[in-house]
This record gives sequence, structure tokens and C-alpha cells, in this order.
Amino acid sequence: MNIRSITVFCAPSWPSDEGALQEAGAFARAARNAFTAAGYAVQTLRLALPPFPHWLPEKADAPAAAQNLESAARAAGFEYISLGPALPSHPWSYSRIPEIIAATENTFLGGVMASPHEGIALAAVCACAEAIHALAPQQENGFANLYFAALANVPPGAPFFPAAYHDGNGMAFALALEAADLAVRAFENAATLAAARASLIDAMQEHAAALSGVAEILTNRFEVRFGGLDYSLAPYPERARSLGAALEALGVPALGEHGSLAATAFLAEAIDRAQFPRTGFSGLMLPVLEDTVLAERAAQGTLSVKDMLLYSAVCGTGLDTLPLPGDTSAEQLYAILLDVAALSTRLGKPLTARLMPMPGKSAGEEITFDFPYFANSRVLQAEAAPLRGPLGGAETIHLRTRPKRV
Repeated sequence: MNIRSITVFCAPSWPSDEGALQEAGAFARAARNAFTAAGYAVQTLRLALPPFPHWLPEKADAPAAAQNLESAARAAGFEYISLGPALPSHPWSYSRIPEIIAATENTFLGGVMASPHEGIALAAVCACAEAIHALAPQQENGFANLYFAALANVPPGAPFFPAAYHDGNGMAFALALEAADLAVRAFENAATLAAARASLIDAMQEHAAALSGVAEILTNRFEVRFGGLDYSLAPYPERARSLGAALEALGVPALGEHGSLAATAFLAEAIDRAQFPRTGFSGLMLPVLEDTVLAERAAQGTLSVKDMLLYSAVCGTGLDTLPLPGDTSAEQLYAILLDVAALSTRLGKPLTARLMPMPGKSAGEEITFDFPYFANSRVLQAEAAPLRGPLGGAETIHLRTRPKRV
């Protein structure tokens, strides 16, 4: 198991407070040393700020501001930075997303589609779709969309990018864990579902105790709040660290066939049972292009966009790194995003959508990557058409979360 990211949350003033960034960087480096000494590989140090519309004026030069912040964050020791999400209350902010990503190298952004108090803003869903559409041709293989996600009911404090943003309350940190290998080992060696669940929970809790112990030492040494662990079992593109492999080890012949939903629900529920300080999604993460088996099943045609949406009902993060045809329109993207926002709101759970139209590619075409965190696959079909009538409007929808009944 690795630590994908130590994510530090802070709120430097604008223009950027170099002192605050240097303080955050000094803490991040100390944290990396502490967790490394405890036996955990730390892949990245990341910095997450409050939503950029809260601190960046509408008339500001957004690309230049983002470049300056990225440079300052890099000087402080951070590999990646999140400027937080665009907000429905600041409609202008969505149009800044493509230009900021075009001007930077390691800067992430989100766009809020829905929130618990404000409901689903159809105009914001549309703006997120337009941002994805505008980002697609910026880089080869649609890579610019790696840096953007549409957010539905995602609270602050999640350490995984692009969803990460700060609530503005002091300095804090949280851990994003790459732990799919725990599920693979637990399930491959289990004769029963009960044994598989117990083995996974034991492994998760053992690591959580060790990580929390290090975090407690850090909070006592620095004036930094520990937000918790995001135990979403993030994968890596090899079978030993594939959540698809873990799910198929439970008995599903090929992920995408019937039985896959049951396996997904079983694994997500096991994560729910584990005891650890939670933050972020802390659920099952199924990023298609980051997982060898998911990428294989997508290439074989057994796994579709609708399958991934179905599994989002019982797992963690939503639609992540889905390769779509390059000619997918903003109207089609809007329909997919609206489904994610509605599912999130009705179930009362955070979900995101990181959709990646592949320029020049059609459904079924092979896609290859010279990128260590992605597996080769094929382009998925976007079974969507423009929405008409009220669903294609610009109002805000308030859906009640489905009540739990006894």
C-alpha cells in the first residue's frame, strides 16, 4: 500500500502569501519524511486551496494568477495544486477553467454541479459540460481533462484530486491512499465472502492505526489539523493493484457482466465497516484508465459508461477517467453529467465525473498512453443525445435524498 498523496489544505491570501505557502511546504516535507520513516512510500505532495471564485476577483487575469500560484507551490515543494471548484454562485468562474488549465502544467480544478443546500444547478451542469468539451482538444489523448472534474455534493477536505478543496479553516492535511492491493490479496486468498471481508478490514485497520499514529505525532508537532484518511483503495495499472482484479477474485467472470454490481457493493460495504478516521470519499474508486482490469474490460466491450454509472450507486467516487469519442458534444456530456448529479443528490453521497473525450477517436478505437498511471484501452460509446424540454433548461432542481425506511 502506498500513500498516493499527502494533501495539505491552506488558504493563502491573494496575491499569494509566500510565507503561508512556505509554511505549508515545510509541513508537507516533514510529513513525507515521517510517513516514509514509518515504511510508507509517499508518491506526491499536493496543495489544495479554497474555491477560487472566493479569492480570485472576476476581473483578475486568471491564467497569470494560476501560473504564479503554481510556481510558488512548486517552490514550496508541492508537485500539484488544486485551485478548488468553480461555483454556481459565480457563473463566470466556469469559463476560466479551460484557460487556467491551458496556462499551467500541474494545476487541477473542479466545477460544482450540485450541493446539499443549493440543489442541482442545470446551468452549472451545462457549464461543466462546456468546460470538458473545450478542454478535450487542448492536449493529445484528451489529457487536459485529467485536471478537471465535475463535482456533485462533494464536501471540502477530500485529498484526491481534482475534487480537493479547502474550507478555509486554518491549515489541515489528509491522506489519499493507493490501497487496491489490500483488496486483491484479501480476496484472492479467501474461500468465503466472510473471510474476504474480514481479511480486508483487518488489513485496512492495521494500516490505519499506523498512519493515524504518525498523523497524531505531526499534529502535536505542528499547528495543523488532521482531516483523516481517504481509504478509497485507489488502483495502479497492474493486476496486483487492480480493483477490477479484486472484484473478479470474488467470482465475477468479467467485470461488466451480471454479478459485478453485487461484487462492487460487497467491497464498498467492507470499506464502510472498517474503522478509521474518514475523510473524502472513503469508498470504492473505479477509474477506468487507471486500472488494468477495468481498462481491459472496457476494451473488450463488457464494461460501459452505463455500467460505471450503475456501480456509482453502491460505490464511491462516480465516473472517473472514462475515455469517450472525440466528437462527443457538450450536449451529450451534459446528459451524462446530469445523471451523475441526480444520482448523487438522490442518494445523498458525493460523486464526481472526470470524462475524457479523445480527439480524433471514435467508439471502439484503441487508445494507447505513454503515461505510467494509465492503461491502454478502447474508447467507450457515449449513449447520450441532447436533452429537450425542462431537463434542458437552466433552473435549479431540489431533489430530496431518499429517506431510509425501516
